[in-house]
Parts: sequence; C-alpha cells; structure tokens
Amino acid sequence: MKTKSFLFLFMFLSLMSFAQTKANPEDAAIKQSLSYFVNTIKTKKIDQSVNCIYPKFFTVIPKDQMTQILNITYNNPFMKIEIQDFKFGNIAKPEQIDKEYFSIVNYSLKLKCNVGSLNEDMKKKIHAMLIQKYGKNNVQYAAKENSYVINANMKACAVSKDKKYWKFVILENEYKSQLVKVLPKKILDKI
Repeated sequence: MKTKSFLFLFMFLSLMSFAQTKANPEDAAIKQSLSYFVNTIKTKKIDQSVNCIYPKFFTVIPKDQMTQILNITYNNPFMKIEIQDFKFGNIAKPEQIDKEYFSIVNYSLKLKCNVGSLNEDMKKKIHAMLIQKYGKNNVQYAAKENSYVINANMKACAVSKDKKYWKFVILENEYKSQLVKVLPKKILDKI
C-alpha cells in the first residue's frame, strides 16, 4: 500500500512540475532574439541593435534617427549607461494577426547610469526624469560612485513572420499614440 501511495505521489508531483515548466515553443526563439538585442546595446553595437527593431517602427521614427537616439543614449561620454543585469518575465503566447505573430514580453534590466561629469542642475533634472519614468522605488543614487542604479521593468512586443526570428518594439504608455501606426489595436489594448 505504501509503495502505491509513494508511486502515486511521485507521479503526481512529476506531472505538476512538468505542467508548470511547460512553455510555448516560441519562447526560446523570443528569448534568443531579445537577448541578442539587449546584448548589442550592452556592447554598444548600435547598428546591430537597430536591425533588431520591427521595421514598421521606422515609419514613426526613421531608422537613422533611431540610430542617433541609441548612440546618444548608450555612447554618451557625459552620462555612461551600463546594462548590468537582464531577466525575462512573462512571455505571452504569440497571436497571429494579418500574417504576422505578436507576443508581449515582460523583462527587467538593471542599469547603472554614471552622472559624475554632469553639473548639479543636470543631475537634478536626470534624477527627476528617472523617478518619473521608473518610479521612486526603482531608482537609487550611489553617491560614492556618482551613479544611479535603476531597476527598469520593461515591456516589448515581439513580432515575427515565421515564429523563429523576432523583431521588437519597446512598449511604453507615453508612446502609445505613435504605436497606433505600428502595431495592431488588439496588441495595443494589452499595454
């Protein structure tokens, strides 16, 4: 009797753990593509980063302007930004809309923003902007290093034609009006 009970318990726990770890088959491809995108930014390979962006996004912001924005942000000698940590959150099951697949991906970045070369007025403006964007609890100032450490909870829309290679649009509420030209309404309603 004990053997049957243990066998049943073992099978039940095995099934439960399998059910919890079962993921969408596309998750691995999305993770690989998003990891590549983040790593190109981390290593300051901006042209490669721009190639990871969903092409329809360039109807809102031209490709050369996007390259310039990323260069100013991540190759700025006055305010050095370093990606220290990158973690995946929830990845939604892809939905097919008009011959493309869309998946909303939650992820987080830990950023270090060195502001040592800025004057006090600029530091105050940067501080206010970071608090507004990421929330007070997600921004800490490390005085010894003259840096901000930011826990950025992010959201992106992964887009693919074949579910193997994914391009991305970073989703932020303040840009939702512009994203209407890029993403389907069904996807925008989820952000």
